[in-house]
Amino acid sequence: MASLKDIRRKIIGVSKTKQITRAMNMVAASKLKAAQLRMENFRPYALRFMDVLTSLALRVDPETHPLLAVRDPKRIRVIVMTSDRGLCGGFNTNLIKAAERFVREKTGEGKEVQLIAVGKKGRDYFRKKVKLTKEWSDVFGKFDITLAVKISDEIIPSFMREEYDELYVVYNEFRNIAVQRPAVVRLFPLPPIGKDEDLEPTARIDYIYEPSDEILLGKLLPMYVHVLIFRALLETSAGENGARMVAMDNATRNCEEMVQNLTLRMNKARQAAITAELMDIVGGTEALTKS
Repeated sequence: MASLKDIRRKIIGVSKTKQITRAMNMVAASKLKAAQLRMENFRPYALRFMDVLTSLALRVDPETHPLLAVRDPKRIRVIVMTSDRGLCGGFNTNLIKAAERFVREKTGEGKEVQLIAVGKKGRDYFRKKVKLTKEWSDVFGKFDITLAVKISDEIIPSFMREEYDELYVVYNEFRNIAVQRPAVVRLFPLPPIGKDEDLEPTARIDYIYEPSDEILLGKLLPMYVHVLIFRALLETSAGENGARMVAMDNATRNCEEMVQNLTLRMNKARQAAITAELMDIVGGTEALTKS
């Protein structure tokens, strides 16, 4: 059995760890509130923007703009979004596993896959496994739409130069604090997600656009990319803080249980020591009496 001194030292160490995890839980809760508010405010705009642009894209010739061009997908790029820091449970592991499954699926079909890492954890994991064409790290602490613009400025010109044929993004879809689900979404070419996708071409309502389709798409498609990437960044940021809050809450409870168990062991060890001392006293007294 461990000595009383060792048990007390363990109790002090676990108690200090509990203070750290509780503080991290409170910080994550504060960041989650701000991140969730930003995400919920932006999500309706992003969904409506996608509906409008998809509706427009369904009514024009795919050759109108290079971002709509459907090519034989021999070369694929994937944007993998993970957090920059750990201590958030299985958040990063689930995203990395989802990206790995997708990469295996595409490489099994004989396609070349390259990754773009957003977040330090994904970059560190995939650096020696898959070719990284670009990486961004230490970005989730504080970011705005300019980060989405920087990423878009990197991926749009290369797609228009036909350096790759399809682009996907793997990010966390925030449901609630306890549920974080990886999502895989195709960015290029524009997927037909609109409400009219199952309608016959003759049944769709045609509109006259001013200015022309080419000018509208030339302005709106880059904005579409900015919106989708920024939404993915917001969802991933909110999910990271939610997962960290849950993980730190579980860690705090585990520390409390460890302190209780260690305190029980300390009491048992102290009682055993007291009993041993009493037995020595009794034994010495009996020896003196007999003598």
